[in-house]
Amino acid sequence: MKKYIIIAGNIGAGKSTLVKHLCEALGWTPYYEPVTENPYLEDFYGDMKQWAYHSQLFFLSDRMAMHKELQEHGGSVVQDRSIYEDAQIFAMNLYRKGFICERDFRTYWKMYKVAVSLLQPPDLLVYLKASVPSLEKRIARRNRDFEASIPRDYLEQLNQLYEEWTAGYKDSAKLVLDIDNYDILNRKDDLDQIIYQVKDLLRGGQGELF
Repeated sequence: MKKYIIIAGNIGAGKSTLVKHLCEALGWTPYYEPVTENPYLEDFYGDMKQWAYHSQLFFLSDRMAMHKELQEHGGSVVQDRSIYEDAQIFAMNLYRKGFICERDFRTYWKMYKVAVSLLQPPDLLVYLKASVPSLEKRIARRNRDFEASIPRDYLEQLNQLYEEWTAGYKDSAKLVLDIDNYDILNRKDDLDQIIYQVKDLLRGGQGELF
């Protein structure tokens, strides 16, 4: 039976790493966030007010195309970040901070609501919860130039919105993982435990699916 999982979390939470390991373990297809393809991203981190709306529009259109593609995929998939996060977390934060004006945000939100009404919801949301110090360490370790100037308060604001969003999330089963307690790169038992929890939630009392 075809299944669809979203891996959600703040910048540097380890989403891509978990997507990779889950797909290798389950034999599923990964859909990664196309970070380097956003032509506005470097400009955005340099001047958020000037480029916030442009960057979020790119992410929205790109994510809509990805969702359509994965819906048409014949097998089970794991996605690195979703259209829901683009709007509910990143665009919402930029709007609250005044980096996206009221008029632009209303236009953006209308497009988002139409898009999600046409898309298949996931079978499982896996939220990688992380403290800001952990995020900063991971961001520094992957050494992307355009991420070097991300302010700490920006990460804190995103974390708050993630907490709000996931607390009220009702569209599918949900698994919250505190990444400060897991090391899937160096501890196989941690990865095995996560895979077990994912399988258990996806069964949902319907019998063996794997």
